[in-house]
Formats: sequence, C-alpha cells, structure tokens
Amino acid sequence: MVFPTLQFIGFFAVVLALNGLFWNSNALRKGMLLLASYVFYAAWDPRFVLLMAFVSLVAWAAGLGVRVPGLRRLSKVASIAAMLGVLAVFKYFDFFMFQLQALTQDTAFARDLTWMTVILPVGISFYTFQAISYVMDVDRGHIPPCRNPFDVALFISFFPQLVAGPIVRAAHFLPQLDNPRRPDAAARATAVVLILSGLFKKMVVANYLSVLLVDPAYGLPDGQYWLSALAATLGYAIQIYCDFSGYSDIAIGVALLLGYEFNRNFNQPYRADCLRDFWQRWHISLSTWIRDYLYIPLGGGKGGAPRRTFTLILTMTLAGLWHGAGWNFILWGFLHGAGQAVERGFRGMNVALPRLLAIAVTFVIVALLWIPFRAHTFPDTLSMLAAFGKTEGYAAPELTMTVWALIAVGFVMNWLPLSWRDRATMTLARLGPVIQALILGIGIFTLFATAQEGVAPFIYFQF
Repeated sequence: MVFPTLQFIGFFAVVLALNGLFWNSNALRKGMLLLASYVFYAAWDPRFVLLMAFVSLVAWAAGLGVRVPGLRRLSKVASIAAMLGVLAVFKYFDFFMFQLQALTQDTAFARDLTWMTVILPVGISFYTFQAISYVMDVDRGHIPPCRNPFDVALFISFFPQLVAGPIVRAAHFLPQLDNPRRPDAAARATAVVLILSGLFKKMVVANYLSVLLVDPAYGLPDGQYWLSALAATLGYAIQIYCDFSGYSDIAIGVALLLGYEFNRNFNQPYRADCLRDFWQRWHISLSTWIRDYLYIPLGGGKGGAPRRTFTLILTMTLAGLWHGAGWNFILWGFLHGAGQAVERGFRGMNVALPRLLAIAVTFVIVALLWIPFRAHTFPDTLSMLAAFGKTEGYAAPELTMTVWALIAVGFVMNWLPLSWRDRATMTLARLGPVIQALILGIGIFTLFATAQEGVAPFIYFQF
C-alpha cells in the first residue's frame, strides 16, 4: 500500500485541518494539496515522484502547444507518444522480455533476461490516462489550456484517487480548483456514509473473502472441486466488486471533505442485463475513457458490421491489456469484446431475454470471465474451470457459514436500493459536524476491530 491505513488516517487528518485553515487562500490551499499528494505518493517510493512530475510537465506543455498554430499535431502526437512510452516501459517491459525469452529459449539467440526487470509504479495507468485525457480535451476544444503548471500537476496527482481511480476528467476537476465548495452538512454526511461503506466493503467483505476463500482456492486450483470452485468464483466476483467500489467510495468521500466532487464510479454492476450494460455500471470512469479516447477514435460504430465488430473487440482487448501485462488479461478483454459483439448481433435480430433471466445470464458470464482475470495464467484458469467437473478436491478451503454469509452480504450491497444511502445521508445531515466526526471515528474504530488482521492492498493498486 502507499500508506498503511492507520498512517493514512493521520495523514488525512492533517491535510483536512490544513485545508480548512487555508480555505480563504486558494493558492496556499492548492499548494498544500499538491505537496500532500506528492508526499502521499512518495510514501510508496520517492523515486517515482519524478516520473509523475515528468508526465504532468509533458501534459501541461502539450496543452499549451496544441493551441499554437503549426505545433498542434506535433504537440499532441509527441506528448501522447511520450506518456504511452512511459506506460509501456514500466508496465509492459517485463512482459515483453519474458515473451522474448520464451521465443528464443531453444535457439542460438537464447539469453537469460530475468535480470532485466522494471518496478511497476503504483497507479501509473490511472495518472497517465488522466494526463492523456487532458491533452485530448484541450486539443478538441472541450477545455482551455491551463496556464498554471501546478494546477495540471495537482489534477494528475490529487491523492484521493491517485493510485486506483476513479479516472477524473480535467473538464470536471480543473474548474473546481478555483471554485471549491466548502463542505456543508449534506456534503459531510455523504462523505461519512461513503467512507464507512467503502471501508466496510474493503476491510470486512473483500479482505475476509480473500483470506478465507479466494486466495486458498486460486493458490491450488488443481485441488478444487465443483463446490469450492463455485464458491471461489462467486467469492471473487464479490471480492473485486467490494474491493474496487470500496476504494472508489472512500476516494469520493475523502475528496468531498476537501471540497471537490467526483462522479460515481460504480452503479450496481451485477444488476446489468447484458455485458454492454455491465460496462456502463462497472468502473464507469474507465469505461467512458475507453469509449471517448479509444473506441470512438478507432471508428466506433462507423462502417459495416464486420468493422464495428472488429473495433469493439480490439477496444476491449486493449482494455484487458490495460488491466495487466499478461495473456490472461488479454483473453479476458477479448472475451468481453466478443461477448458484446454477440449481444449486438442478437439485438439486431430483436432477440431479447426476460430481464431477470438476462441479469442472471449476464452475471454468470461476468463471474466466469473473472476466472482468467484472477488466475493470471492459462494453466490455472483451465484448472479452475476443470474443477467444476470434479466431485472432490484435496485442497479446497473450508466453506463455512461465514464465507457464504460474506458472499450474501456482497450481493445485498450490490442490489440494495440506492435510497438507503440517501436516507442515511439525510439523517446524518441533520447532525452537527462534531457528531458527524464522532460517527466517522467510531465507525472506523469498529471496522478496524472487526476486520481481518492486516489490510491487503487494494486489487487495483497493481494497475
């Protein structure tokens, strides 16, 4: 993790206090937040602060350059190439070196390339994508170029969502830097609900499922049988949902307490009635980024059916590659793209399932596709799938009532009407800031007391 959880609480308490102290001095407040964001990132590895600063500088300079006649194309192409180059080196270098070693293993060109490894910086995909979107939006005329390089740096490095999203758009965030909204009772109440619900998802549901079920099952996939494979598949679907949506809830709540609003990043994804609907509900900031900056530039829905299908599958395959440098991630993205292409064909024939059945079928497909995402290797993926045909296993995790209860809680949190959050927020909004702070503090203490010992890193930190 960038910060251990208890240290982050202390860090955020200091930042929140300074944010209130400097509220009437926008320059001081933004400078403090920029410094805090870099301190936050440096807590993981101070060397990579320079890399993030480089990406920010490139984005800022390119934003100015694309508005200069004669420099537009050069600024856009060079900056995006530089930022994608950074991403490629740090995220995919090891993968390609491993593939090269495998290809040359039995030839005269065989070499041991295992020493050529590169550390993957936490959150590099998220802040690189934000930097690219800034350049693209300025180039398209959606936003004016930012004259202040420190504003661009703060947009890219803002610590609540730096390491695991949501991916924030410059058009939404940059105007807030000069016009933040001082949190009122309703905003504070919303933040408390989001932070506590996010911590519960992560520290209780996701962590316990990881330790008690998912990690043991995927640690020895050959030793599973049909019931443990089923439980692990359901468990990981709930774990990754609670882990990632939990982080997004915390990030949105923390930003709200500092005076900034982020858009929702999850909208009950397991209620989707098709794969297209799933991606409109899951990691919304990434799916809209992929749509606006990858799918549409590649052609989107233009052309005939073969071209549209190719564009869709290519886009989702690249989205899979974004999630990780491995063939399993590529397979996961490809299958999501192929599945959506098949759905598009059925829609063209006016074939539709009853909604509840469509939701059930979609969830089964999504849950099964999480297997290669979690397994990481083809042999482990095949072993887990083969386990569905076994009647006994030698290394299955204990399927206790606690495990099934956690899976059920995860489903309830996905299906629970959003009105519960509104009612909780309205109730908390009637209370004063001291009571709200006490509720937040007591809630955090209670969650720490009931959580699994130690807090595993958020799943999306690796991306």
